[in-house]
Amino acid sequence: MKYKKLFCHICVVVMLITLGGRYTYVYADEELSVTELYALSAVLMDADTGRILFEKNGYERRANASTTKILTCILALECADITDRVSVSAYASKMPDVQLDINEGEEYYLGDLLHSLMLESHNDSAVAIAEHVGGSVEGFAGMMNEKAKEIGCHNTYFITPNGLDAKDEQGFHGTCARDLALIMRYCIMKSPQKEEFLDITRTDSYTFSDVSGSRTFTCNNHNSFLNMMEGALTGKTGFTCDAGYCYVGALKRDGRTYIVALLGCGWPNNKTYKWSDTKKLMKYGIDNYVTELLNGDKDEIQINVIGGTKGNSLLKCSSEYSSNMIWSDKDVVRYEYIYPDTLTAPVYKGSVVGQVKVYVNGELYDVENIYADSDIEEETFQYDIRRVVDIFLHGAY
Repeated sequence: MKYKKLFCHICVVVMLITLGGRYTYVYADEELSVTELYALSAVLMDADTGRILFEKNGYERRANASTTKILTCILALECADITDRVSVSAYASKMPDVQLDINEGEEYYLGDLLHSLMLESHNDSAVAIAEHVGGSVEGFAGMMNEKAKEIGCHNTYFITPNGLDAKDEQGFHGTCARDLALIMRYCIMKSPQKEEFLDITRTDSYTFSDVSGSRTFTCNNHNSFLNMMEGALTGKTGFTCDAGYCYVGALKRDGRTYIVALLGCGWPNNKTYKWSDTKKLMKYGIDNYVTELLNGDKDEIQINVIGGTKGNSLLKCSSEYSSNMIWSDKDVVRYEYIYPDTLTAPVYKGSVVGQVKVYVNGELYDVENIYADSDIEEETFQYDIRRVVDIFLHGAY
């Protein structure tokens, strides 16, 4: 009877989790209330370091809908000029909703189409941009996948510039929450065009015309998160039948920048789930992590150098590791110092003689070099001749 009752309790819990669409994640053997999320996949990232502060199925690839467009936008900004004239093809004009409703043969300035892309998420603008920058949708998709690899994405494969559900012989269009957060990090922290990206995605309302001036459009920003939390920086929504509601956004508070990426965050009529999850994760980052200067715990390093001009010498090295890191009181930091017992002359000041590896919770966080603090010349025949001449001329040893 006791086991029957236990089994019933387990079934009820499973049903509640399944029907409620929520998931509780356990970290460091402690249940964290912030992790009751609707999203099937989620990541909270420290944008300054790229460190993942929280993840739920963060490495599982899923369809990601129009969040794809952040990569489309940054690629266009890096590879073309916003004053370029973009000619609309028949294919671009036939894209499904959401669309700007551009017509074949019309011309638009690239900068205007980028606002259409990021504020209203227009699918026809995405294809027109892709064809202009990459020569074709396929060519631009190749550029997207190459850029994703360069950024450090390992579970991303894009087929379309707008994120519409698609499949080909290599798989389906999608990414994982971790990769999506990395792409956003690149857009706002690393790209040479990061300021232009932020300017576009933070625009509240934008009005423009086609090149001929015969048609005028107004685009309004649909990223509601910009008005939900102090310090909200940018973001992009998305929805398709396969992907569900998706979101990737960034917030800057107290000198730190946080990125949240959500995939599969509900289906109709659950449009607001992504805002709930985003605020929970952002608040978790703000409340639980602080920025502190971490210092290595190694005493002064000295390495024996043989074959030097003064016989065997002790080389002093700069070994102290120091870094600003976002961390919580749950984190365990460990330093591993790697350097040889001996070196052979010559050794020059500033040369790398070893490494400091920093581990956080058992995972490699950073690697820094250990440097020589002085020169130790090699004792050679030429050196001895110079010494004799110097003694003869100056009487000094």
